[in-house]
Amino acid sequence: MSTAIAVLAALMSAVCFGVASVAQQYAASKAPAGESLRPGLLLDLARRPLWVAGMGLTVVSFVMQGVALAFGPLVLVQPVAATDLVFALPLLAWRRHERLTAVEWTGIVCTAGGVATFLAVLPPGSAGAPTPSLVAWLPAFLCVGGIVAVLATLGLRTAGKLRAGLYAVSAAVLFSLLDSLTKSTTGRIRADGAGALRHWEPYAMVGVGITALILSQSSFQAGSLAISLPVIDTLEPIGAVVIGVAVFDEHLAGSPVAVLTQAIAGGIAVVGIVLLARSPLARTP
Repeated sequence: MSTAIAVLAALMSAVCFGVASVAQQYAASKAPAGESLRPGLLLDLARRPLWVAGMGLTVVSFVMQGVALAFGPLVLVQPVAATDLVFALPLLAWRRHERLTAVEWTGIVCTAGGVATFLAVLPPGSAGAPTPSLVAWLPAFLCVGGIVAVLATLGLRTAGKLRAGLYAVSAAVLFSLLDSLTKSTTGRIRADGAGALRHWEPYAMVGVGITALILSQSSFQAGSLAISLPVIDTLEPIGAVVIGVAVFDEHLAGSPVAVLTQAIAGGIAVVGIVLLARSPLARTP
């Protein structure tokens, strides 16, 4: 039952985030370039109704992801949550009275099939420690902090597609850290209720979340969704799975054949995500 709740909530999170990303990218692309990486960018976007609607869906997506992580491990939830465009594109096509192309259907099959295969070979006891110690978190914080500091600085010195890509990578690794902090926070809440506010995880989650939001919107502002979304959708779950294994002591496949199967399935899913994100449906409101 816990696995079913985790998968269902992760799927709902994916639907909301996919549609939200399309709306937010279009709104952010209209913001002044000089506001990149500044909190003022969020203030400007907050005056745009389409972006606000997208932000509402993002909040719903985050809540559903929190529910999923309360019932399932990162190695289960995050690959499912990365299927956002599998649901977003058909919804967008239906709204515009268009048909999905052969390439878009191929992307849907590759993404869904790759993720399903990856999950099928997960061992039954994949869950690890619900609330790791601060010492266990330190390598993850140092690694993510170093990556973001270097890439965001480089992004400020570039423009166009390269800037969008650098910001997207930075946002993706921060989102993977945010996913992991959400997992730990939900573990605290399930164990201590309101007493979770006595711990550091909820406050770190808020800080990382705001920073990731600024970086993702800066990426949306700098270039097409076809640049930013494939990066975020592929690197975020990979980073979250790595943190899940390294920090939460979660488990991937146990045999060499199963590990190879997961690697191939992950590669197929990445190809599918790239095909979907390059669709014209993902580039226009």
